[in-house]
Amino acid sequence: MMGMLISLLFLIPLCFLLKSYWLVQGLFFMLSFIFMFYVQPTSMFCYLSYFMGVDSMSFGLILLTFWICSLMLVASESIYRFGYSDFFFVFNILILLLLLYMTFCSLNLFYFYLFFESSLIPTLFLIVGWGYQPERLQAGVYLLFYTLFASLPMLVGIFYLYNDFGNLMYFMFLEDYSFNYLFYLAMLFAFLVKMPMFLVHLWLPKAHVEAPISGSMILAGILLKLGGYGMIRVFKLFISLGLGLDIIWLVISLVGGFLVSLVCLRQVDLKSLIAYSSVSHMSLVIAGIMTMTCWGMSGSYILMIGHGLCSSGLFCLANISYERTGSRSLFINKGMMNFMPSMCLWWFLLSSSNMAAPPSLNLLGEISLLNTVVSWSWVTMFFLGLLSFFSAVYSLYLYSYSQHGYLYSGLYSYYNGSLREFILLMLHWVPLNILLLSGDYFVLV
Repeated sequence: MMGMLISLLFLIPLCFLLKSYWLVQGLFFMLSFIFMFYVQPTSMFCYLSYFMGVDSMSFGLILLTFWICSLMLVASESIYRFGYSDFFFVFNILILLLLLYMTFCSLNLFYFYLFFESSLIPTLFLIVGWGYQPERLQAGVYLLFYTLFASLPMLVGIFYLYNDFGNLMYFMFLEDYSFNYLFYLAMLFAFLVKMPMFLVHLWLPKAHVEAPISGSMILAGILLKLGGYGMIRVFKLFISLGLGLDIIWLVISLVGGFLVSLVCLRQVDLKSLIAYSSVSHMSLVIAGIMTMTCWGMSGSYILMIGHGLCSSGLFCLANISYERTGSRSLFINKGMMNFMPSMCLWWFLLSSSNMAAPPSLNLLGEISLLNTVVSWSWVTMFFLGLLSFFSAVYSLYLYSYSQHGYLYSGLYSYYNGSLREFILLMLHWVPLNILLLSGDYFVLV
């Protein structure tokens, strides 16, 4: 693990070389391919060094981080072309990658908290520095304050745990907090806001809409997954307490996921629709983790990886349309099939993956989660059915409204996608569907 860390540190000077944008991007890809050989198919920690190591869960999320960060540079080519502080942009993404890598590698809960919070700063720079509209400052404040408000009690909880237990290593945790409700709430709430759970989700659509394409990709692809990862790690501390109280979060998530699906159908902004669909998908992940079954944890993990690739790809598509038309409105991005016929295929493939059509990873994750949550209580079948139905409805709404219909009269030219864009979309879609063939790697046992 130190080898990968040192490789990333030595990339820092390269960011400031003249015309090093594609060099750094190529090295990101190379590191992600090298990391694939570290594959760890068991839930036991290996590659231990200092306070770092990987198990099957952190391996998948680190690989996803490398992959998404490589694709962020491909998607943000206009920053390089127009020279919008491209040195600092690459440096910012590298620091974000470094912090996320350390977050998923950490075996110590305090180090996890430290890097988990530090990853906010480069994300904030991305939104405020390269966002499009004046509201980006408000979006940055929302992001910062929602997350910090929830995570400061968690810091107190970590200090309490250390004082009581004398150790913060994951594999040393014991189930010893059966009646400490305040500790349970302090440890979980930070992760529920980060997911985000319905009722504390308002920062997410705001941050997505104002962020540049790279910011949206890292938010949807990785930062939402930090919450699920953290929850699975700390649940070992309060299993018996969770058995009684998890029903609260489960009910809020399922009802909230359904309501957010309805909100999706009222959106007229491409990015806003995709952002709200992320909240809906993450509500299923929270429900799976809260059942506290092995199948639920595995299903949540699979859906997190699948959603990271799928949602990131949809944001790339929305950005490609935005670069052509100068607007993200669904009224202006109508009839794009006439304007960009080849891109229509990618819209179809990624929209179908978003509604968990086979053979995507989302399907495997959703089937596992449906089984888990229904076996936990059959009453949940009603809301699960609504969630699955409406995820198909808003995905079809997004696809049909943007691709079919009359072309907006202001669009006169014909311009299909460039090779770079097709490669970018292919590198999202192919792993999303090929990984289904090795589903056994995603089962956390």
